Amino acid sequence: MFMLYALLGVGSAVVYRKLPVALVAEAEAPAAPLSSSKRTVYMLAALFSLDAFGGGFIVQSLLALWLLQKYQLSIAVAGTIFFWTGVFSALSYLVATRIADRFGLVNTMVFTHLPSSVLLIRIPFGPSLGFALALLLARSALSQMDVPTRSSYVMAVVAPSERAAAASITSVPRSLASAVSPLLAGYLLSVSSFGWPLIVAGGLKIAYDLLLLVNFRSVRPPEEVAAGN
Repeated sequence: MFMLYALLGVGSAVVYRKLPVALVAEAEAPAAPLSSSKRTVYMLAALFSLDAFGGGFIVQSLLALWLLQKYQLSIAVAGTIFFWTGVFSALSYLVATRIADRFGLVNTMVFTHLPSSVLLIRIPFGPSLGFALALLLARSALSQMDVPTRSSYVMAVVAPSERAAAASITSVPRSLASAVSPLLAGYLLSVSSFGWPLIVAGGLKIAYDLLLLVNFRSVRPPEEVAAGN
């Protein structure tokens, strides 16, 4: 699997080399530190970190452990389920662009992510394994639509010269936040098989969605303003 991952990386590098570098260089200003976009980027970084912190409670390994504890789900079946959740998530990336074109980036991020978080909270209360797996699949079809739209939104609302700095500042705190929560999720699973990590993750993600909507629904990218969305 590690070798396959490395080969995919080489393939990605080949694809990226075919991008029109000259046109990109002409369109973008030289990279610069944050200045006019600082407040926006810092607030987005804080919100994205909250989302990542919640997501760390439900990394696949911990979710598989919970399914094993709760329903005695075999490793082979868990692998199959995660394969299909991955497929659904990948397809949702393509759908997200169409939804964003019609309803805007912030609305797409919030109103696809919010119901996925509600589904996440509902999973531990399900009466059966089949019910839980159906909710997991439904959630996977919604939960990742904010990923491409989030990246697009950050690049759209900051000055072109500050895009590199904005990408770094919004990405690094997310990684740090997501590294902490699995420790807490492991403790919760050690004391109860009810599924508290899923509830905590869903609650944190709902808080992220609502805060994002309140703070950024009026901060629209230039292309949305021009299109009248």
